[in-house]
Amino acid sequence: MTVGKLEIIQIPAGEMANFAYLLYCPATRQGMAVDPSLEPQRLLDAIRQHQVNLTWLVNTHGHRDHISGNALILKATGAKLAAHPLAGVRVDKTLGEGDVLMIGEIPVKILHTPGHTPADIALNPPGALVTGDTLFVTKVGRADMPGSNPAAMYHSLQRLADFPGETLVLPGHDYGPQPYSTIAFERQHNPYLRCPDLESFLALRMG
Repeated sequence: MTVGKLEIIQIPAGEMANFAYLLYCPATRQGMAVDPSLEPQRLLDAIRQHQVNLTWLVNTHGHRDHISGNALILKATGAKLAAHPLAGVRVDKTLGEGDVLMIGEIPVKILHTPGHTPADIALNPPGALVTGDTLFVTKVGRADMPGSNPAAMYHSLQRLADFPGETLVLPGHDYGPQPYSTIAFERQHNPYLRCPDLESFLALRMG
């Protein structure tokens, strides 16, 4: 899919319905990969098919199903690894709220979106959100795991819901009725984003 000046490829990546992503600038062939997951060869195939010079590999958080393919991608491409410092992976660059990574001349902003884990980040290239395990299509991530914080998740989701309605939502798993959506679609169809307050969210998510 084309989003502004960026090409984004959504790649099914394993038996847990993960998605990996390849984001690249068609003009420069510079690219970024996100969460190679359990079948990293599929991501590597896309990198080679589109002749992308991969400069960054980013993990949205540190769960095994998202990071297990890191080594293959890093070895094959020479890219640098970036993630939140609490993700538990050895990185070349730590990422936090407000950081920016460049794909050619296209900025990708980093949002810290804790809740599923303390380390969750979302990526915000112009016109899109790569949401990891925070926001799925019509669903949200688990908040009952070690390190989860359901109140933090509520506030992270509220931030994402404030983005313009046309913003693409690119989730970390294929758990919904379609593989991607928009913020407007989620506001209308995601019951967790329709909760009027924290108390009602906690009752729905943790009930």
